[in-house]
Amino acid sequence: MRPPKTRIMYVESKSGTLNGPARIGRVTFSKTGKSITYRGRTFQSLKGRGFKANYFDVETGEEFWISGPRKDGQDRLYPESTQAVEVDADVAEEYWQDIRGLQRAPA
Repeated sequence: MRPPKTRIMYVESKSGTLNGPARIGRVTFSKTGKSITYRGRTFQSLKGRGFKANYFDVETGEEFWISGPRKDGQDRLYPESTQAVEVDADVAEEYWQDIRGLQRAPA
């Protein structure tokens, strides 16, 4: 049996604001690929019905923007946001080296 597919992704809350808290972390895809799990939460696609969001939390209905992280780090839809994007410790080295092409996080 193959292990579940995982990937480092950008996850931003869109509940109540267009610039919500955001993280870079490893998500797990369901066998069918119809849902994503991250930090104990399960997300399903809004299938194009969301406003500046593409997934929702199946338990709370909260909306999120979930996408692959960009090499240039400009993951937010609104880059003028001053909120920091947190990087989960378990993916930090892989994110900075393999995705961003840096030896370590900028100071």
